[in-house]
Amino acid sequence: MAVQIQQALDIGKYIFTQKLRGRQKFPLVLMLEPLFRCNLACKGCGKIQHPAEILKQNLSPQDCFAAVEQCGAPIVSIPGGEPLLHPQIDEIVAGLIQRKKYIYLCTNAILLEKNLDRFTPSPYLTFSVHLDGFQQEHDQSVDRDGVFEVAVKAIKAAKAKGFRVSTNTTIFAGADPQRMQEFFDFLETLNLDGMMISPGYSYEWAPDQEHFLKKEQTKALFRELLNPWKKKQKNWNFNHNPLFLDFLMGEKDYDCTPWGMPSYSILGWQKPCYLLNEGYYSSYQELLEKTDWKQYGPKSGNPKCADCMMHCGYETTAALDALKLENMGRAIGSVLG
Repeated sequence: MAVQIQQALDIGKYIFTQKLRGRQKFPLVLMLEPLFRCNLACKGCGKIQHPAEILKQNLSPQDCFAAVEQCGAPIVSIPGGEPLLHPQIDEIVAGLIQRKKYIYLCTNAILLEKNLDRFTPSPYLTFSVHLDGFQQEHDQSVDRDGVFEVAVKAIKAAKAKGFRVSTNTTIFAGADPQRMQEFFDFLETLNLDGMMISPGYSYEWAPDQEHFLKKEQTKALFRELLNPWKKKQKNWNFNHNPLFLDFLMGEKDYDCTPWGMPSYSILGWQKPCYLLNEGYYSSYQELLEKTDWKQYGPKSGNPKCADCMMHCGYETTAALDALKLENMGRAIGSVLG
């Protein structure tokens, strides 16, 4: 079971509460970036392209807690950079657990095993380990040999100590569906608490611009990739609403929910979406009030949004759709396994 029952109940209660209060726009996940610094230079990521004076900076624990209080999202994803490079990441995580936020600490796992003693296993904490495939594919993606072996070893060590661990896999153009299906089978042997997948979509600062997917490519690739899961021939433990996976396969036609996953970093509250680099606001309220939300998503006509099927824009859409009466059975079934 990928999503814990209590987490699913808490998220459902949160969404219903926002609806009852008449809120039209509310965050589901806060993407909290406490630093941009990283110990890898992945080809599909542009975060370390920031100037050196930016890469040296960290958000303080107090900054992180203030951002969480401002937006109120029940889930906090902590990407980077590499969060385990932050000298106070254990304080940040402990404070978020105290606030009963569901945390996904995203890591390349190079530093994970030696830092496990800084954390305490909790149903509110999941280490989300970046793995883009088997050794050959993953090490090529992160542009360093040996990282796959280190990450798998760290996953096993974390699970042995009682931590929740999921994986996060970005799938780029040219991926071999059969090879990725074998990879998912391998992940199942690690006793994970879920797997997350996402199509690679153009990030303008990324060094590799050749392997990002167009929309029709995404649908065709994910239809072939997820066919055994759809036919129930494989019980891959995805940490996704099944309706989002239907969307990736082209079976659902969703529009983006750009307000569902706001991003906060040392530069402030990023104007949507984090892939577009359009600037920052100083407060979450300013983000809500000053953003022209109609300018985002494929139905807006914004050419930068035309091919995007990223989780940051569509997971919230799928979550809202799951709460419709006709879809609740399937959503509940995915939680109960």
